[in-house]
Amino acid sequence: MTVPGATGPAPAGACAPPLAQQRQFARGAASVARARDFAAGALTGTPGAGLAPDVRVCASELATNAVRYGPAGRDFLVRVLTRGDTVRLEVHDAGEGAPRVRTPDATEERGRGLLVVSALADEWGVSGRAGPGKVVWASFKVPRAAPRTAVSST
Repeated sequence: MTVPGATGPAPAGACAPPLAQQRQFARGAASVARARDFAAGALTGTPGAGLAPDVRVCASELATNAVRYGPAGRDFLVRVLTRGDTVRLEVHDAGEGAPRVRTPDATEERGRGLLVVSALADEWGVSGRAGPGKVVWASFKVPRAAPRTAVSST
């Protein structure tokens, strides 16, 4: 679904209203792959298309957390907003508490998701939302295109 001027926190950037795409997913392991494909696909044809690999990985990590820690029977929502030079990925879930970055031991199999998000995103955080739960978000700056230089024919 495309939602021009979506409500809620929007990425900083140009004055134009953000272009937002969002989709709701059932709480289940199969939804993680669908959420990451949706998030990366939402950037197709936008200035942020080059960020799709990083957005895909972050969507996977945040969706995994929504599935793992969200309440049973509750869906989660993924929203991708683009505005100016910023892409913002949001994962809305009904879970209580705020995620935190951990420093797992080398032998632990879990606990690195937010380390990955903080390494790939320019910023990330947690916001409240209407209703139960929270929004975990990550924002990415769209790289500026390198200026073109004239090619001499001599």
